[in-house]
Amino acid sequence: MKLFKKVLIANRGEIAVRIIRACRELGIKTVAVYSDIEKESLHVRLADEAVCIGPANSAQSYLNIPGILSAAEITDSEAIHPGYGFLSENPHFAETCVTSGITFIGPTPENIRLGGDKAKARQIMKRRGVTVVPGSDGPVASEELAMKVAKKIGFPLILKASAGGGGRGMRIVNEEKDLEQAFYIAQREALTAFGNGDLYVEKYIPEIRHIEVQIMADSKGNVIHLGERDCSIQRRHQKLIEESPSPISTEKFRKKIGELGVKAAKAIKYKNVGTIEFIVDTDGNIYFMEINTRVQVEHPVTEEVTGIDIIKEQIKLAAGFPMEYKQHQIKPSGHSIECRINAEDPERFIPSPGRITLFCPPGGPGVRVDTAAYSGWVVPSHYDSLIAKLIVHGKNREEAIAMMRRALDEFIIDGIKTTIPFHKKVFSHQDFINGEFNTGFVEKLNGSGQQNSRPLFGN
Repeated sequence: MKLFKKVLIANRGEIAVRIIRACRELGIKTVAVYSDIEKESLHVRLADEAVCIGPANSAQSYLNIPGILSAAEITDSEAIHPGYGFLSENPHFAETCVTSGITFIGPTPENIRLGGDKAKARQIMKRRGVTVVPGSDGPVASEELAMKVAKKIGFPLILKASAGGGGRGMRIVNEEKDLEQAFYIAQREALTAFGNGDLYVEKYIPEIRHIEVQIMADSKGNVIHLGERDCSIQRRHQKLIEESPSPISTEKFRKKIGELGVKAAKAIKYKNVGTIEFIVDTDGNIYFMEINTRVQVEHPVTEEVTGIDIIKEQIKLAAGFPMEYKQHQIKPSGHSIECRINAEDPERFIPSPGRITLFCPPGGPGVRVDTAAYSGWVVPSHYDSLIAKLIVHGKNREEAIAMMRRALDEFIIDGIKTTIPFHKKVFSHQDFINGEFNTGFVEKLNGSGQQNSRPLFGN
């Protein structure tokens, strides 16, 4: 059994750089693809070869399946790594790679298809004994059917797009009178965003932790988990800070949620690397939420506490290698936290593209920066605003927080606005320091007037 000789990376930015580095350490040649405005991007400079696949518009470049496959063909690439975003969760792309004789570095097309159908995934998990939030058994085709479910589970409830993500096609409904309007707004938004207007209904649990489990599975049916990540610091369902282990984790909790993650993966015969996402209520009840069929943005915190290179494992599993690890060998050590540094106004979270006049990342023991940015680089307005991931690893959470504060103070990015000031204020807030937070942390602390919270940005 051999590794690939050459891998094409169907992505850009920091994840493309991350994959190039993993391939280089494995002795694999790399091909970068890029849009015409990104010729000077770092992933283009670092790859062994580079192919321009279209103009800045992502539909004509990073989402251009024929263009990407043509680039793979002319460069004799044996495999394609999709990274995250773009085509990473597109089952048609995965299928097309397979039929073209190119290995897709990721799960099977059927895994991806099921991961994108959240209502069906709920049904399967429920049948396999993985607890789900009370709600509809599948998509609800009309407001009338949604009302029937609502009368059964009660208000408040949440409408979710079956094919959704990132908070789109999602509406919280507190009272019966608001259901009709919310249903049609969510349905229209889901159809626009995903080309699929199917919605399902869940009981809304207002105070939750968002906790996910990193899993790895080989083609022989062996599945293990690499522990949990707490992703509860979010704004409008977009993750901002992630850490491992969760501040609420105990040995018993980690074992339970890890076993649930493995059970969920086995229920759909999952292959390669993925993430099973759960919500945890104030009583410690764990509910299945969804499956992410790709490498996550926040995978570095798991790498830091386990010492396992998740990208390398993805590549080896895709090449047909058996799992290298047994569950008893996974022994997380210390505490890791990641901050997503975005090119955004730190108060309004409005994108702030433009030229970086000075980029000086922090360093020192326990500090890692995953980025494709450099001094003089122009942050484009066409893509995601993430420009760097700042990761720290300490012997415990207290040390990791101190290291992150120091690293944030050292991080210099001039020429554009970034979310560094926001992160500094989060890490100085007592509720965060104490680990007493949930998914409503940012909204509550940033202007909703909660009595027991100090605002992050004044009144």
